[in-house]
Amino acid sequence: MQVVAVDIGGTHARFAIAEVAKGNVVSLGHVVTQKTAEHASLQTAWQDFERQHGAPLPKAAALSVASPVGGEVIKLTNNPWIIRPALIPERLGAHTYTIVNDFAAIAHAVAQLPEGDFLHICGPDRPLARDGVTSICGPGTGLGVAGVFHADGGYHVMPTEGGHVDFAPLDGFEDAMLARLRKTFTRVSAERVCAGPAIVAIYETLAEIEDKPVRHLDDKAIWGLAFEGTDSLAIAALDRFVLTLGAFAGDLALTQGAKEVVIAGGLGLKLKDHFARSGFAERFTAKGRFQQMMAGIPVKLITHPQPGLYGAAAAFAQEHAK
Repeated sequence: MQVVAVDIGGTHARFAIAEVAKGNVVSLGHVVTQKTAEHASLQTAWQDFERQHGAPLPKAAALSVASPVGGEVIKLTNNPWIIRPALIPERLGAHTYTIVNDFAAIAHAVAQLPEGDFLHICGPDRPLARDGVTSICGPGTGLGVAGVFHADGGYHVMPTEGGHVDFAPLDGFEDAMLARLRKTFTRVSAERVCAGPAIVAIYETLAEIEDKPVRHLDDKAIWGLAFEGTDSLAIAALDRFVLTLGAFAGDLALTQGAKEVVIAGGLGLKLKDHFARSGFAERFTAKGRFQQMMAGIPVKLITHPQPGLYGAAAAFAQEHAK
């Protein structure tokens, strides 16, 4: 069965034709990326994709959206589009459809992608267990968290808001960063220190500790300097970010009873060469009496170029399995 898979974020909407069968994704076709700012709605973007496709689209849709899912109206985060699920058959011509949150889609992708789409970060270098719990976290604009529970040859996705748990500092630097963040936020969550924008607080805290002038740059500028290797404070901030992410990923594994942890997201991919040299593994396993247990948990990075699209198709395949 063919289905139109759509991954809708704040800036871009990605479209592809997927082939699904018996609850699984068989293939994912050519990806078309459109800027959401250039389209008034999902319907006009859908029509543009149909024009580029050059043939009538399948009457089935698998949508991944960067927004909470539920209710009569879905308002996209950082995107003016509004989706009314009840009108999808009329507006898109898709009489069968599935809508999932963007990180639930990532979890479906983790559950179905082959081992070749994962890169080993630390812990035992073995394939994903495909039984028990796989924990997933993805640093991006926010900090996405989900779990996949495998049982009886199948799986269940567990969407969560785990990125909003309290941040627990582990050393003097993180104490200082927490104090800085508390000037702005009454409650400091993990997302404030483990999502892309967190690099600003890390960078500025480092500057204060070293008694250097604080340059008020945005997160994109600091990440750019860090990856270019042209600013020593930005490089140190990147290393600190990876340490904090390692600690959070370890906490997640403890909380969900995970057999493995998967890091997802575009920022995760950009960090792939930094995990080994930035102390991620040490922070992941540093859980006191549970250090030996933590050392036995593999951590992997998802490397598939379109996990949102693949996951949307996988969610559709699961809901409408034939």
